Amino acid sequence: MEILVVEDETGIADFLERGLRAEGYEVKVATDGEDGARLAVDPGVDLVVLDRMLPKIDGLEVLARVRHARPLLPVIMLTAKAEVADRVEGLDGGATDYVTKPFAFEELLARIRARLREGGAAAETAIEAAGIRLDLMSREALREGVTTRLPDREADLLAYLMRNEGRVVSREELLSSVWGYDHDPGTNIVQVYIGYLRRKLARPASPAPIETLRSAGYRLRERR
Repeated sequence: MEILVVEDETGIADFLERGLRAEGYEVKVATDGEDGARLAVDPGVDLVVLDRMLPKIDGLEVLARVRHARPLLPVIMLTAKAEVADRVEGLDGGATDYVTKPFAFEELLARIRARLREGGAAAETAIEAAGIRLDLMSREALREGVTTRLPDREADLLAYLMRNEGRVVSREELLSSVWGYDHDPGTNIVQVYIGYLRRKLARPASPAPIETLRSAGYRLRERR
């Protein structure tokens, strides 16, 4: 597996390169956004660790270019910006995960392993569950003959529910897996996005098959 590290702080870039090589990964390093965006589109790159604050172009612009060229490439943003609004901006921009500095290398490594496992499964271009077909490339959901284009975060949420069809997934699990939040008891973002999906997937004679189970979470109802 090859990992691209896009980081302008030499000490951090060297530390990550040595640590990842010691774990058996091939590693490329870019020290500015232009080089990072150029290297990330190489089909040999399996995952990107991307700093948010970079010379030439910032991490969000790099992320936008990567998402345009390689929609399924796992991208972990690495940044000193720890505010929830900054994390939301990065994740809504298409980041797969978000790690704030200072960080433990073991935690970053665990997140890399998890995202690479998901990336292997994500080679599929579409998934089907509960009478819904979701195109992972175009982010279009087809239900009962009607196609709806979803924003990235709504598509990610629907994909997670579809991959767990019939299973109750907690709000905390969705926050962690879809938004990358470790713990944020004050946010109602899951409820809000579930509402978006329900409205977009509902049909005149058929409500969206997303159930709310009080104090437990949400479930995509299996088609009978």
